[in-house]
Amino acid sequence: MRRLIRASLAITAFVTILLLLAFAGLSPGSLLEASLLAMTPLALAAVGESLNEKGGVSNIGIDGIFLVTATVAVFGAEEFGNGYAGVVVGVITGALLGFIHGLLSTYARANQIVAGIGLNIFAYGFVPYFLMAAWGFPGIRVPPKEVLIPLRIISFANISFRVSEFSVLAIALAVSLHFLLYRTPLGLRIRACGESPEAVDVAGVGVYRLRVILSTIGGALAGLGGGFMSLAWFGGVVKEISAGRGFIALACVVASGLEPILSLGFAFIFGFSEALAYAIAVTPGIKEVVPYHLVLSIPYIVTLAIVSIFIGKRRFPRALGQPYIKD
Repeated sequence: MRRLIRASLAITAFVTILLLLAFAGLSPGSLLEASLLAMTPLALAAVGESLNEKGGVSNIGIDGIFLVTATVAVFGAEEFGNGYAGVVVGVITGALLGFIHGLLSTYARANQIVAGIGLNIFAYGFVPYFLMAAWGFPGIRVPPKEVLIPLRIISFANISFRVSEFSVLAIALAVSLHFLLYRTPLGLRIRACGESPEAVDVAGVGVYRLRVILSTIGGALAGLGGGFMSLAWFGGVVKEISAGRGFIALACVVASGLEPILSLGFAFIFGFSEALAYAIAVTPGIKEVVPYHLVLSIPYIVTLAIVSIFIGKRRFPRALGQPYIKD
């Protein structure tokens, strides 16, 4: 009942905000569209990382995966002449990076934080180099419109907005993975792998293998988010395309306590705050009053506020971030 009341209050608050923004001259449909687009990569990465951390492995290299996969997705789309093929290239690349991180975190017993930082540093250097090597320009690449993934128009309650099938996929994945974690024997093994890997090992489950698989899945979903950003959202890639969104996705994971559906909810909050920031920044009558750079910092301020509020109330797996060493 309490959850239902909270959900009702949240929906009421959101609708109220939309009405106020409509009164102020901002289109609710455009704002909802922008919110869903900004939410999607965050939700995909956060849901995958929630699953990964439930198994005991932490990957803070999501921002780097976003960067690399957004870039190679554009390259793949141009090579194959199809945007969806480019997204598949991004997913495979993200899975490979997640697989490598999983190997380092399990079999090599590397410090997971250091490994994630290394992944980010690699991406920050690799992307400008790849842009220069592939297209002769280190800063930006805009692919032909034919390979971009179109958005679908939806009309609801006299509000029209565009939506991507990847946004729907992100929502479906959050619900599905929640069911997997709490309603299936595999989900029990995953959660036990993060809480007590010794017990899972004694039960005959390969802790290393399971953690590597989860890390690979997390990387693949982050890669899907990267491909979505460049081919379905922005319509191109720049060397700063992630803009710290990988860390915002991590904030969704932390604030939710590794719960996929809650991660999706926080991703929407951050997506809405980003959409609101850009809407305010370009709306006549408002942009003249509010400083431009302060407005664009809204998503990051919201990130700090939410993490500060919720992190102290969350419980994380006992073995999270700790390499398992067999006796």
